[in-house]
Amino acid sequence: MDFALSEEQTLIFDMAHDFGQQAIAPHAYAWEKAGAIPRDILKDAGELGFGAIYVPEELGGTGLSRLDATLVFEALSAACPSVAAFLSIHNMCAGMIARYGDEALRERYLPQLASMDKIASYCLTEPGSGSDAAALRTRAGRTNDGYVLNGSKAFISGGGFSDLYVVMCRTGEDGPKGISTLVVEDGTQGLSFGANEHKMGWKAQPTAQVQFDDCAVPAANLLGEEGKGFSYAMAGLDGGRLNIAACALGGAQGALATATRYMGERKAFGKTIDQFQGLQFRLADMETELQAGRIFLRQAAWKLDTGAGDATKFCAMAKRFVTDTAFRVANDALQLLGGYGYLEDYGIEKIVRDLRVHQILEGTNEIMRVIVARAMLAERDRS
Repeated sequence: MDFALSEEQTLIFDMAHDFGQQAIAPHAYAWEKAGAIPRDILKDAGELGFGAIYVPEELGGTGLSRLDATLVFEALSAACPSVAAFLSIHNMCAGMIARYGDEALRERYLPQLASMDKIASYCLTEPGSGSDAAALRTRAGRTNDGYVLNGSKAFISGGGFSDLYVVMCRTGEDGPKGISTLVVEDGTQGLSFGANEHKMGWKAQPTAQVQFDDCAVPAANLLGEEGKGFSYAMAGLDGGRLNIAACALGGAQGALATATRYMGERKAFGKTIDQFQGLQFRLADMETELQAGRIFLRQAAWKLDTGAGDATKFCAMAKRFVTDTAFRVANDALQLLGGYGYLEDYGIEKIVRDLRVHQILEGTNEIMRVIVARAMLAERDRS
C-alpha cells in the first residue's frame, strides 16, 4: 500500500497552501471582524480551480478526486478554517448540480460557480430539524410553471450573501422519499433572510436563516428527479464530511506548528520550554494523533472515490475521529502558549473557536456514531 502523495497531489497541496498563506492568512482576523469574505478573494480562488473542485473537466470544473479535495481544504485551512469550510460548502453545491442537474441547469450555473462569480449555499437544516433532516418541513407545492416554496432554513452559511441556494424541500409524502431539491436564485420574489447570526467561530462566514414565503421557483430549477432530494443531500454530505474533517486537520496542524515555534522561543527556569520532557511528550502525542487522523481521512476519501460499499461508514468514522482529534489538539496547542494562547496575537484562539463547530455540522459527531453503529449491525446481519 502506497501512502505517498503523487507529484501532482503534492503540487495541488502546495498551490492551495501558498494561496492560503499569501491571500487569506494575513487578512483572517480582519475578515472575521467584518463578518464576510471579500468577493474578489473568492474569484481569485475560482481562477485557481477551487470553485468546482470535483466537477468534471468536461463540465468546466477541475475534475479532482475526493482525496485531492481533502488536500486542498487541509492546505487552505492552515490559513483560515472558516474560509476553507465556506469554499467546501460552495463546492458541495457545485458538485450536486454537476452530478444530478440536467444539461440546461448545468449550462446555466456551472460556469459561474466554477469561476466563483456566483456563490452557492447548501440549505438542508431547519429550525426544527437538524440531525433528523428527513423531518424537514419546507414545502414546495406544484404550479403550472413550477413550484411555490414555503418554509425556512437555519444556520445557512452564506445566507444573504450567496447567489444560489440549493434547497432540500418536501414535494411529497412525509419522510425521505418525499424530499426534492430546488435551486433558488438570489432575488427571487419571496426569498428573504434573517439577521446574521452571532457565532463563537466561523465569523468570516455570514450565517443567517433563509426564508421562503410563496417563493416561485421554475420547474427547470428542479435538481434531478422529484423524491430523490434526500439521497442527493446525503451523497453530498459524504464528501462534505471529509472536507470538514480536512479543514479541521489543517487548522489543528497550523496550531501545533505555532505552538512548536513558540516553545523554542519561550524560556522558563533558565531554558526554552521545548526542553521539558513533559511538554515534549505532549507534542509527540499531538503529532501522532494528527497523523493518525490524516491516514484515516485519506483512506475514507479513497473509499468514496472508488465507490466502496462501506464508504459512507468510513466517511462518518473519519469525520468523527478527525474533528474530535483536531479540536483537542488545537485546544492543547493553546494551552502550551499559556496566557499568550488566549490572545489574538498568535491566532490559536481563533482556530479553537473555528474548529469547535466541525464537531456539530455536516451531521453531529453523535449522529456519525449512529451511522457507524447501524452499518456495523447491518454487516453483522448480512454475514
